[in-house]
Amino acid sequence: MPVNLTSPVAAQLLPVAGVFLGVTEANIKRENRKDLLVMQLSEGARVAGVFTKNRFCAAPVIVAREHLAQPGGIRALVVNTGNANAGTGEQGMQDARTTCAALAGLLGCQTAQILPFSTGVIMEPLPVGKITAGLPGCVANMRADNWFDAAHAIMTTDIVAKAISKQVTIDGVTITVTGIAKGSGMIHPNMATMLGYIATDASVAQPLLQQMVSSAANRSFNCITVDGDTSTNDALMLIATGKAALPEISNAGSAAFAALQAAVSEVAIYLAQAIVRDGEGATKFISVQVEGGKDEAECKQIGYAIARSPLVKTAFFASDPNLGRILAAIGYAGVADLDVDVLKLYLDDVLVAENGGRAASYREEDGQRVMGQSDITIRVVLNRGSAKATLWTCDFSYDYVKINASYRS
Repeated sequence: MPVNLTSPVAAQLLPVAGVFLGVTEANIKRENRKDLLVMQLSEGARVAGVFTKNRFCAAPVIVAREHLAQPGGIRALVVNTGNANAGTGEQGMQDARTTCAALAGLLGCQTAQILPFSTGVIMEPLPVGKITAGLPGCVANMRADNWFDAAHAIMTTDIVAKAISKQVTIDGVTITVTGIAKGSGMIHPNMATMLGYIATDASVAQPLLQQMVSSAANRSFNCITVDGDTSTNDALMLIATGKAALPEISNAGSAAFAALQAAVSEVAIYLAQAIVRDGEGATKFISVQVEGGKDEAECKQIGYAIARSPLVKTAFFASDPNLGRILAAIGYAGVADLDVDVLKLYLDDVLVAENGGRAASYREEDGQRVMGQSDITIRVVLNRGSAKATLWTCDFSYDYVKINASYRS
């Protein structure tokens, strides 16, 4: 089961003025499950996003990037689960465009005003006929308060849906931010490592909206790993409908921008951590804090060496304080001038290593106590600067192998 993560409560997911969501069962991979989502946006809504850097990126990623670059604005997003439409060549591109055209026809807009997204098995032909047949059901099901069903409709191997709402007061106006995400396996940064959609009723200038989503991704989805594999389909989209009674945020140095950025980032961090807590087969949620580095990049470099190490992750699954594995990961992280004699390693409040080896005060029973917890913090103090970074990961269990061994069946 997910690590200290419960399903969202529908009544706590707040509608965002200007966003309408419809879901249906299109039977893309399995019957009797919601697997197709349409998010319709009011005219004038602005959309920005970040996408996977995997060179084998999926057809919908390519098409979505193309459509975002067009001047007409975005009127809807369509998301299918059960099939990634990745590694599908020119036919996959045609299928993504066919999906967009079909939805555009139903909504009375241009094909380039639709953004497509897919998630599921790679290198399988997209059942585009099932998707286009399901789109009218999505449109008929369109509601502003449909975030709960939307979160479930984009799940693949997820056990728990991931969704959250937050409100913030800016210049006396209540602004709503609601987000959903999916992800459980094939999770490792080179953008956002999942599918995520965050919407706000604030009005934000387009360049600032892009800055906002990029910053939120770097603080959240680019700080997680489950298995070290970056997906072909990653996308994080930020929507600003402009329906709130607040002037457009057009100055990145303004208090209004800072307040909205903080709210969007908070939503993104929650969703990113939820993905790790629901990591395939996870039994432990692990925060990796690296501080005292020369810059953030080297802190992340060392943090990820720890966070993606199969030996470290299996030790945590077994609650085995075989903590020399962490030292080994720090050592091979690739920081050439790292002085291992001055760094310190902590497991929660327990000092594990200093002066190049095991701390004199360390006791095996103290490590065992911490390793038995479901939430654990690894803290590395490099003592070579003031930079820091926090990453989130989970353990590797038997179930991870079982899930991925049978994923296509």
